[in-house]
Amino acid sequence: MSTATLGLDETLQQYLLEVSLHEPEACLRLREQTLELPDANMISSPEQVQLLKLLFKMLDARNGLEIGTFTGYTSLRLTMAMPKLKMTCCDVSEEFTRIAREHWQAAKVQDRIDLQIAPAQQTLDRLVDEGFEGAYDFAYIDADKSGYRGYVESCLALVRPGGLITLDNVLWSGSVANPEDTSEDTVALRELNQWIYAQAPGRYDLSLIPIGDGLTVLRKYY
Repeated sequence: MSTATLGLDETLQQYLLEVSLHEPEACLRLREQTLELPDANMISSPEQVQLLKLLFKMLDARNGLEIGTFTGYTSLRLTMAMPKLKMTCCDVSEEFTRIAREHWQAAKVQDRIDLQIAPAQQTLDRLVDEGFEGAYDFAYIDADKSGYRGYVESCLALVRPGGLITLDNVLWSGSVANPEDTSEDTVALRELNQWIYAQAPGRYDLSLIPIGDGLTVLRKYY
């Protein structure tokens, strides 16, 4: 639900891309292929991924965690931009990640991406159990919405102090602001946003940015 920024008409969205987006050809090819899929709305918008790239480069990130990989656009863009970055990617779909693997290999970044095909919470729990607390510079969460709170809690353990935890789709096409929308994902995200806000004073800095379908950025306290 974030192929473009919420609230922008097509003309303004195109202008935004024309004056700000620097996208490698390999990433453009993957994005165009993904947009042909029935589930194309699961891809993160290119302007949002460009913002993530900027934020993570400012961290001089070496180890990243992605929860929800889909066809691999975000991980491809990040690893191409940061030659020292290694990614751990969590997904449950062999079908979509097969596309990701093809493009990672073509771009010669596949050796820096560890893809875990399993329920994300299971992978996160295992990483904690294996002693990877504080091992990651950032996490990007873009998976099943009902699982977000558990993912955030796990990432607060796995991401180092001063690192970033980022969440996609937190505005959910505006539905979170409509109390009459009681669908499962909307309720899960509405409750998540309220919980994140309530936790913020003691655990992290918080910003909710109206880019893509809404991007929450948390900077974990020392």
